[in-house]
Amino acid sequence: FGQIDVLVNNAGITKDTLLMRMTEEQWDAVINVNLKSVFNFTKAVQKTMLKQRSGSIINLSSVVGVSGNAGQANYSASKAGIIGFTKSIARELGSRGIRSNAIAPGFIITEMTAKIPEDARKAWEASIPLKRGGTPEEVAGVAAFLASDLSSYVSGQVIQVCGAMNT
Repeated sequence: FGQIDVLVNNAGITKDTLLMRMTEEQWDAVINVNLKSVFNFTKAVQKTMLKQRSGSIINLSSVVGVSGNAGQANYSASKAGIIGFTKSIARELGSRGIRSNAIAPGFIITEMTAKIPEDARKAWEASIPLKRGGTPEEVAGVAAFLASDLSSYVSGQVIQVCGAMNT
């Protein structure tokens, strides 16, 4: 790569089930897509960012990576792992001008969350202090901030975009 200013790690899948029913294959699939991909892409761009002594790495985590959630041990672990990785990379690469931050979205209206039954979705939205799900554009706004020079002194942070559902 000639120059890389920003990396956004945004891969994510779920294979939700209770731990007693979870297979090792379900565990591995979620960890590989959600967490291992963050390692692989960050490793792939770090050399270029180190040479140019700048860069912003933005990793998409989740509020369940902060708080956990029943039936999502694999997903929660993968997203918590992203937070630990983000903070470690911020410390490791910060002296070379590379910032690393995570965004932890809450309930965001997407194709993935559209599969949730309507009654469950309404109950979930009712439990959020802002009384609605977020939009992809609201998450993208935080990513744009973290990619910009407006956040030049922000590194190692987890910004929750969750309508106060996780406060």
